[in-house]
Amino acid sequence: MARVGLTTEGLIKAGAETADEIGFEHTTPTELARRFGVRTASLYSHVNNAHDLKTGIALFALEELADRVSEAVAGRAGKDALTAFANAYRDYALQHPGRFAATKFPLDDRTAAAGAGVRHSRMARAILRGYDLAEPHQTHAVRLLGSVFSGYVGLETAGGFSHSAPDAQESWTEILTALDALLRTWPTGS
Repeated sequence: MARVGLTTEGLIKAGAETADEIGFEHTTPTELARRFGVRTASLYSHVNNAHDLKTGIALFALEELADRVSEAVAGRAGKDALTAFANAYRDYALQHPGRFAATKFPLDDRTAAAGAGVRHSRMARAILRGYDLAEPHQTHAVRLLGSVFSGYVGLETAGGFSHSAPDAQESWTEILTALDALLRTWPTGS
């Protein structure tokens, strides 16, 4: 029988908060049970196992991030949209490192197709329409943006830029300017 007040949604949200505190990789049913003051077995009426919990946190984080990005890019185009898009990702990752890590959790095809990851791709493609990229270049550009944003934030949150000048914000701004220039002049030849 489920504990009164403990819901799947509440458990997933608590998992996301825990991931920000101690790291996504350390967020387990056992840890959440300890925080709720219940036995681990009590959680299994809400999630099937640790993988199910991590999937739920990943879907929660992807949805939350998609909402933020959508709000940030609304009404913007070109470099303004690219910058708003990138800053929304970076800000989210810096504010919620565990949740951001969860967005990279591998999802099966069916779960991924039903999750907010599709929204992320659509938003990136909407921004790229302002750069007039046709397929397959648009797909390559979406992958480039994801790689740059994720890689930069990963290095930044690990302290990779804290020991040298210029500061991380200055580099971030220059990288976004360079990405804008690249997208405007994307090589379309073979």
